[in-house]
Amino acid sequence: MAERMVGKQAPRFEMDAVMPDKEFGKVNLEEIMKEDKWTVLFFYPMDFTFVCPTEITAMSDRYDEFEDLDAEVIGVSTDTIHTHKAWINTSRDDNGLGDLKYPLAADTNHAVAKDYGVLIEEEGIALRGLFIIDPEGELKYQTVFHTDIGRDVDETLRVLQALQTGGLCPANWKPGQETL
Repeated sequence: MAERMVGKQAPRFEMDAVMPDKEFGKVNLEEIMKEDKWTVLFFYPMDFTFVCPTEITAMSDRYDEFEDLDAEVIGVSTDTIHTHKAWINTSRDDNGLGDLKYPLAADTNHAVAKDYGVLIEEEGIALRGLFIIDPEGELKYQTVFHTDIGRDVDETLRVLQALQTGGLCPANWKPGQETL
């Protein structure tokens, strides 16, 4: 049986990544926490696929909204940083990503996907998992989707804003509405 993660400290990670400037770097949850920022960590199955670029670019196109909410976005797959960079260097018209405003991390040893419970071990890829972590490192939200279904950026932003209210948000709550 799966162990509950929400409400507990998020598994810490440090991964190699392709940064927005297309240079190789590292992403580290502890460093984001030191900056007193929220973390939106999302896993996707593989580079150079069909659904993945739609959500990766959609998150990038809305990155300024995450930034306004003091949130860092990190995309993760089990592919290498070299594959990530090749995909970023491929234009969107050719099923590539083009420029991204957040890092793509490489979980090549599958440790982070396993820690977050999204690894499909027999395939060596991750399900589409989305995790929102507060600045203190508490995992506040998680969703896991089948590999065939892309995520909704509007819903991710709505949930992040709801969590940041610190209040009780009823069903269908939208930013600007009263909390309970």
